[in-house]
Amino acid sequence: MTANDNDHRGLLPAGLADLLPPDAAREARAIDTAIERFAAFGYERVKPPLVEFEESLLGGTGTGLAAQTFRLMDPVSQRMMGVRPDMTVQVARIAVTRLKHEPRPLRLSYGGNVIRVRGNPLKPERQFAQVGAELLGVDTAEADAEAVLLTVDALRAIGVAGLTVDLNLPTLVATVAAGLKVPAAALAKLRRALDRKDEAAIAKALAGDKKAADVFTGLLRAAGPVDSALAQLTRLKLPAAGAAEATRLAEVVKLVQDADPDLALTLDPVEYRGLEYQTGVSFTVFAQQGREELARGGRYAAGYPEDGSSEPATGFTLYMSAVLAASATPPDRPRLCVSLATPWADAAPWQEKGYAVVRALDPKAEMRSEAKRLRCSHALIDGEAVPL
Repeated sequence: MTANDNDHRGLLPAGLADLLPPDAAREARAIDTAIERFAAFGYERVKPPLVEFEESLLGGTGTGLAAQTFRLMDPVSQRMMGVRPDMTVQVARIAVTRLKHEPRPLRLSYGGNVIRVRGNPLKPERQFAQVGAELLGVDTAEADAEAVLLTVDALRAIGVAGLTVDLNLPTLVATVAAGLKVPAAALAKLRRALDRKDEAAIAKALAGDKKAADVFTGLLRAAGPVDSALAQLTRLKLPAAGAAEATRLAEVVKLVQDADPDLALTLDPVEYRGLEYQTGVSFTVFAQQGREELARGGRYAAGYPEDGSSEPATGFTLYMSAVLAASATPPDRPRLCVSLATPWADAAPWQEKGYAVVRALDPKAEMRSEAKRLRCSHALIDGEAVPL
C-alpha cells in the first residue's frame, strides 16, 4: 500500500465528515446538556432505531421526507426499510403506537444522528445530530409557549447568548385565502409574491380583487418586532378562521413574554418555506449575532392522519452544528501526564480536580518531553502538577 492509497481512504462522500477532537466531545456535552434541561421539565428520553420499515417511517408526519430517505432491503423480512432522515417522525410513531395508552400531555425528548440523501446550499451536511423534544396530545397556547421557552432554555444552557425568536403562522395564508375565496391558481402566484415580499406582485396575482390584495398586503407588512407586528395583524379584517389563528398567536406571545420579558421576539405571519408540515404557531430561533438557524419548531399533527391514528403536537429540533458555532467555547480540560509507575488509583484525586490524567506508556520517557508530545498541559513531577 502506498501513502497515496492511504490518503484516499480518508476521503468521505460529499456531505459526510469525521468529527474530531475536541469538537466531538464538545457536541456530546452540548447534547447531554440539552437532554438534561428537557428532563428537568419532565421530558422523558426515547431512543428509536436507526432503520425501520419505510411505511411507518414515511407515513403520516414523515410523508414529505420520502425524497430524502436512503432505502435498503431487509434481508430477514424482505421488506423495504428506510434510514431515518428525521427523528421527529419516529417520536410521533412511538407516541401513537407504543405509548398510545400513556396519559396526555406526553412529553418526550430525543437525540441522535440522522442522514439524508442530499444537503442544501445552506446546510450541505447529509449526516448531522438532531436533538429535540415533543409535547403530544394537547392543542393549547400554553403548550405552544412551552415549546418556545424550552428551546430557549436549552440553548442558553449550552452557552448561546443573545437569542431572538421569529414566530410564524405557516397556515395563515391558505386559511385567509380560503375565507376570501381566492382561486387555487391565484394562490400559487400569491405565495410567490409573498415569498419575494413584493406588494405589486400581490395585487397582480389577485387580478383586481382589491379587498383581498389589501388584506394580504397588510399581512406582509405585519412583520418585525412582535409588539408592533402583532398590533398590525390584529387590526386586519381577517376571515373568522384566520382571525382565530391570529388570536392564538397573541395568546402565545403573551405567555412567552410573561415568562421571559427580555426575550427578543419577531413575527413574520406569511413565512412558509421550511414549515410546510406545520399546522399552527411555529418558530425559528437565531442568535442576534448570526444568521444561521439554531432551532426550529411548532405545531403539527403527529402520527398517521390517513388511518385516524394521529394527535395534536408541538415540538422543536436543535441544529447542533449551528448551535455549537454560536455558543461560547468552553475551556479545555487540563491534561496531566503521569508516569507509567503511577498507581492507577492515584488518578482519581487529580480527576476530581478537573484534570484528564494521561499515562505515559513508555517507562523510559522523560516526563516533560513526553507530556508535551502527548499534548498535555501539565506533568506530574515529584507529586506536583507542573505546568508546561
